[in-house]
Amino acid sequence: MNYLELIGFFGAFLTGIIIGLFGGGGSILAVPIFVYLFQLNPILATSYSMFVVGFSAAIGTLINIRKKLIEYKTAFIFTLPALVSVFLTRRFIIPNLPDVIMSMGSFTITKEMALMLFFSLIIILSSVFMMKKPTTVASKSDSKRKDLFLLVIGLGVGLLTGLVGAGGGFIIVPALVLFAKLSIKQAVATSLIIITFNSLIGFSADLSLLQIEWRFLSLFTALSVLGIFVGTYFSNFVQESTLKINFARFMIVMAAVIIFKEFNS
Repeated sequence: MNYLELIGFFGAFLTGIIIGLFGGGGSILAVPIFVYLFQLNPILATSYSMFVVGFSAAIGTLINIRKKLIEYKTAFIFTLPALVSVFLTRRFIIPNLPDVIMSMGSFTITKEMALMLFFSLIIILSSVFMMKKPTTVASKSDSKRKDLFLLVIGLGVGLLTGLVGAGGGFIIVPALVLFAKLSIKQAVATSLIIITFNSLIGFSADLSLLQIEWRFLSLFTALSVLGIFVGTYFSNFVQESTLKINFARFMIVMAAVIIFKEFNS
């Protein structure tokens, strides 16, 4: 085991902490770790990320059930379209993307590079939305519109999960805050149950297409689960406004790292 792999396994622990603190964002750390530290193909890395994030989120959900922070109706509305979208994306869209997306002289954008750059773009957009303060309060009269927004965003999150292996927490949490009008801690708890089903269904679509190294994946996941407990514990001592801003800042930093690595590889 070289020093990069040691750093990678420590990153697995940090991935769990991020999920426990923010209700998502684990894939923002997991995918670059798999790609840049363990030298995995981005397609395989996104698949592994879905398993790690999904399993870790399931543990976080069990913890949050006791806290009674989960909005089950909202989670159900969000999850159904996401499950359909992620399964179809992993099974049909990813395998049929061309290996070279664009080529201009000596500059070539491969499928793997395009996925990572798209991943970073989504992270940046999510962080911008997360920093905005909600300006309206939901009422009974606009509940149908709210549910429609959640259905549409659920489809988009499923597509995103399928394309870049993200559980979608960095989209789900802002969406739940802005459209479902949940507090940040309710949004974090509710996002975990959505991420669980979204990620594991996406991973299941890959089982017949990819060769999975279960021993490696199990060790990485176990370290992430350990981090979940640590992150969930510390989330009890962090103010909501601080949690929200720091989540957005973390996303921007990770997006910058990914863009830098892709254009300098």
